[in-house]
Amino acid sequence: MIRYTCDLCKRDLDPEDDLRYVVKMEIYAAFDPVVAEEDDSDRDHLQEIQDILERLEDAQDDQIGDDVYQKLRFDLCPQCRKKFAKNPLGREIVRVLGFSEN
Repeated sequence: MIRYTCDLCKRDLDPEDDLRYVVKMEIYAAFDPVVAEEDDSDRDHLQEIQDILERLEDAQDDQIGDDVYQKLRFDLCPQCRKKFAKNPLGREIVRVLGFSEN
């Protein structure tokens, strides 16, 4: 039997009784487009891409991959899903109180 727990509150989730939500996230480095040079006609763009991919494959440091791309998956219970949906980035919510001027 597969056992699920909420990744936020660590509560055990019974697959028969509890509704479980799955959150999937992709985090990747944003690269700004390079301004094209005027004399681009003789460049082999496919070869440049191949060279970059080969350098990434040859890199010994596993951290390089996580800096460029990460795929995450979380199981949430209904209560934690509500909290997550209201504040997915985990920012502190500051309540602004409006006082009247007396």
